[in-house]
Amino acid sequence: MYELSVRDHFDAAHSLRGYPGECHRLHGHTWDVEVTVAGEKLDEIGIVYDFKRLKDDLRTVLDDYDHVFLDEVPPFDTLNPTAENLARIIYERLAAGMDPAVTVREVAVWESPIAKLVYRP
Repeated sequence: MYELSVRDHFDAAHSLRGYPGECHRLHGHTWDVEVTVAGEKLDEIGIVYDFKRLKDDLRTVLDDYDHVFLDEVPPFDTLNPTAENLARIIYERLAAGMDPAVTVREVAVWESPIAKLVYRP
């Protein structure tokens, strides 16, 4: 089994509805996102999945969240824009469009350099 990961980031604001602390107020993050995919078979030139292609796949999803107020962007207009929900939604969007040669293993989201959340199905 081969695994490969790429990382990208986006800037966005959010507020955590119902949160009993300061994060219920509007605030922003530079969100770092890492996606890991896995596959067993190499193509004819020895690649499991092209790094560039995976970077493009991730960028396509993250572009929808860059420089926005997440609370106003579906599905976060009804789903609380927590790191947990963000990681799961990014995972689901990537998995839905992924080449069948690989599977998405996990999505990790950092909302700061010291705070990371990982979603694995």
